[in-house]
Amino acid sequence: MAPTLYDEKPEVGDLIEIFRPTYQHWAVYVGDGFIVHLAPPSEGPGSSTNSMMSVVADKAVVKKEELWDVVGNNQWKINNSLDEKYKSRPAHVIVREACAMVGEELPYCVFRGNCEHFATEMRYGKAESRQVRKAAETVALAGVAAALVVGISYFFVGSKKENKNKE
Repeated sequence: MAPTLYDEKPEVGDLIEIFRPTYQHWAVYVGDGFIVHLAPPSEGPGSSTNSMMSVVADKAVVKKEELWDVVGNNQWKINNSLDEKYKSRPAHVIVREACAMVGEELPYCVFRGNCEHFATEMRYGKAESRQVRKAAETVALAGVAAALVVGISYFFVGSKKENKNKE
C-alpha cells in the first residue's frame, strides 16, 4: 500500500489529493475503501490517472474505484483545506451526488474542469482548483519578472547609448 503523508483514515466526503510525479490528482472518498474521481476515459482501472493523458483529453469519465488502485505507489493525503473558505456539504449528499455521476462523460479542461474542480464541486458545491490558480500565479509572476528584466535591460542599454551619443 502507498503511504499517506499523514496517518489518517479518510472519512466519507473527504477530498483525497494524490501526488503524481508532475501534478496532483483529486478524488472524493465515498466509503468502504472507494473513491469517485474524474479520469480520462481511455485508460483502464488503476491506471486512469497515472499518465499525463488527462492534460490533453477533452472528455473525462467519472469513475468509482478502490482508493489503493488509483493511488498506486504515490503518496496521498486527505485535503479538505477549502473548509476554511467554504462550508462542506453533508457527507451523505456528497456521496449520493458523486456516486450518481459515476459513468458520466464530462467535458474536460485542465483550466476549467479538471479532477480537482470535480472533487471540490462535490464537497462544496463550488468548482475550484488551487493547483490551476497556483500555476496561473506562477506564470503571471514569471511574466512580470521577464518584463522587469527587459525594462531594466532597456534602461541600462539605453543609458549606455545616450552616454555614447553625448561623447
